[in-house]
Amino acid sequence: MSMTDPIADLLTRIRNAHNAKHDLLDSPTSRLKLEICRILKEQGFIADFELSGDEATRAQLRVFLRYADDGEPAIQHLQRVSRPGRRVYRGAADLPPVLNGLGVAIVSTSQGLMTDQEARDQRVGGEVLCEVW
Repeated sequence: MSMTDPIADLLTRIRNAHNAKHDLLDSPTSRLKLEICRILKEQGFIADFELSGDEATRAQLRVFLRYADDGEPAIQHLQRVSRPGRRVYRGAADLPPVLNGLGVAIVSTSQGLMTDQEARDQRVGGEVLCEVW
């Protein structure tokens, strides 16, 4: 069966793994999911990610989750903004800071995936994929 929104599937897997206090999760891989994980790692929301498996079998994206010393997950809120049924596009001037700059919006631009702050700095807009804080 084909999946209509693989990005929402990845975000849901991350939320569910945090709720269950898991240390890692596996997800089917794609270049877009790898870029989303790269941004989440750069911003400190996940500990690490890697490709597991070999090319003969379908490679899996393994995400290592990050928790605070008291067991609180690093990600408090993870929400899909643009969906297949309702695409959300914003220009560079229309990208408001998420949670007054404490959160991050991941934006798909013509120059690749980047955070909302990077998109404002480079003056490019695009599709707002998700918000994280």
